[in-house]
This record gives sequence, structure tokens and C-alpha cells, in this order.
Amino acid sequence: MYSLIRSFLFLYSPEKAHYVAMDLLNFYLKIPFLCRLVKSPQNNNQPVEFKGLKFPNKVGLAAGFDKNAKYLWALQQLGYGHVEIGTVTPIAQEGNPKPRLFRLKKDNAIINRMGFNNDGLDVVIDRLKHRPHGLIIGGNIGKNKITPNEEAPSDYLKCFKALYDYVDYFTVNVSSPNTPGLRALQGKDELLGILNVLLEERKSKSVQKPILLKITADLEKPQLIDAVEVVNETEVDGIVVSNTTIDRESLNSPSILVEAIGAGGLSGEPLKAKAHMACTIVKGSLAKHKLLIGVGGIMTEKDAEARLHAGADLIQIYTGFIYEGPQLITKIKNLNV
Repeated sequence: MYSLIRSFLFLYSPEKAHYVAMDLLNFYLKIPFLCRLVKSPQNNNQPVEFKGLKFPNKVGLAAGFDKNAKYLWALQQLGYGHVEIGTVTPIAQEGNPKPRLFRLKKDNAIINRMGFNNDGLDVVIDRLKHRPHGLIIGGNIGKNKITPNEEAPSDYLKCFKALYDYVDYFTVNVSSPNTPGLRALQGKDELLGILNVLLEERKSKSVQKPILLKITADLEKPQLIDAVEVVNETEVDGIVVSNTTIDRESLNSPSILVEAIGAGGLSGEPLKAKAHMACTIVKGSLAKHKLLIGVGGIMTEKDAEARLHAGADLIQIYTGFIYEGPQLITKIKNLNV
């Protein structure tokens, strides 16, 4: 069934298809009998508890899909235990020029250079005031494109303070390849500069909400270990690995097509091995009481099972959802891992 829906959606440009699909889903789920057909069963959930949060199951939606918290209720009906909104920046921004989202069908992959397009804090917060009950929501936060790196901690702090009462945990995104210079913030000193500001602010709160760091699998092993050391040596609560990759090795798509698309982060099947290896490396050094969320290249329930066996406590999907549809969520929830 989903293959037919996907064939229809793939007639549109990727960015247009995204909004068509989600707007239609929002509409159909308001019809009771259709909602019952689509809604994921709850009896196969395996809750995960962490720092006072009870994730209904192990599968979440990665940041970038619902940037502006527009589709939270619909996504909950599909069976997601958590949704990471964003990346949200202090001020609304258009992102990079279109087209900026591309399919590599032969690779079950996507290239994006969206550039943190989002509606900004004020609009997102207004939507979060009406968030659905029972869904864990993460706030993925970043800096505006116009903000120089030396002032980045200020942007992250603005997002952190504004969203604190409206999300359940935070993910600090310093690993997107689509904001110029952002990945330079993955250095140990730069990370500490951002994270310590957030940790200091959290001390003033009555509820200590988890702070996670999102990194990329493009880091070399020593750099991955450095990122883990930052988390282990501070009160940061865990790591999300991995963001998209700029690697273009071993693609099945014609090189002329890939070159024509140009810059952007690659997600989907080609990211699987790299993200899995990064997850394994991170798990080997991460303190036991820290949370590890595995994301990147999870296209099947076997991929999810492998990532969980590699040490991930939770997993997130994005491109797998686009190519495989809602049944992937249910299949992963059925895993006995």
C-alpha cells in the first residue's frame, strides 16, 4: 500500500512532497475510521525511562522532519515515542535557496542542504503550547546563519531558555553540514563553550531536563572520543549519533547526478555503515549512565536491531520513514531488544 503512496508522492519535488504528505495525513487522521486504520497499536511498546522521562517506545523521529512542531499529533498517531523538533534558531530564517532537497532513489538516500530553515522561537513555542499528551518532544537547537561562531553560545542559550518549559529534552546541534562553519563548533573547546553556558543556566531550573549533544559520523575516531570525553566530563546527559554525512563514496547513483546536486548532507542507506561504526565507538567510551540515541541509515527493523545491539538506548529514523513508510515504525516497535 505504501509503495503506491510513495510513487504518487515521488511525482512531486522532495520538499513539496513532504508538505503534501503531512498535510494530507493531518486531514485524514481527523476522520475517525481512517484514524483507526492508520494509528499504530500500542500493545507492542517497550518503554524506556531516563532522567525522569518515560519514552513510550524506542523509536523516535529525527530532527529536520518536523522542524516547526506542526505535525506532532499526527506523528504520535503513527506510533513515534518521541519527536525531535527543529533545528530551531532564535530568529526565523528562510534557509538555503531552493532546490535544496534531493532524492537518490538508487541509493535509498536523500541529500539536503536546507540550512536550518525554521519559523523561529516565537512561532514554534506557540505551537508547543498545544502539544499532544504522552509524546516525548526534544528541542533540537542551533545558531542563526548570520551569527558568528564566537557568538554561537548566545544563540544556543536563547533557544534553551525560551524552549525550556515546552520540550522534554534538548539536543545541541553543532554537526549539520548546511550552516557555514557550524561543524567547527565540534572541537572540544568550542563544545565546552556552548555546553557550559547551557549547563549553568540549567542549574537555576527546578526540573533538570536532559541535554544531549548531536555529532556527525564524519568525525575521525580521535574526534569522536573527544566529543565523548566532553560529555563524560560534564553534566551533559548523552549523545545523538549521527547527523548526515558529506561523504559521497560508494553511491549507486550516477556521479554526474550527484555532482549536479552539489553540497549537502547525505542520509539514508549510504550512511548506515558509517553511523553504525560511530555508534559503536561512542558506546565503547561513553559513561554507562549517559543516554545514546542512534540515528543514520536505519532503513529496516534489522538496521534498528543492529543499532540497539551496538549500544543505542533509543533510535531515530527519518529517511527510512520516507522510503519505507509508517510500517517501519511498527516493525521497530515489535523488536524484542
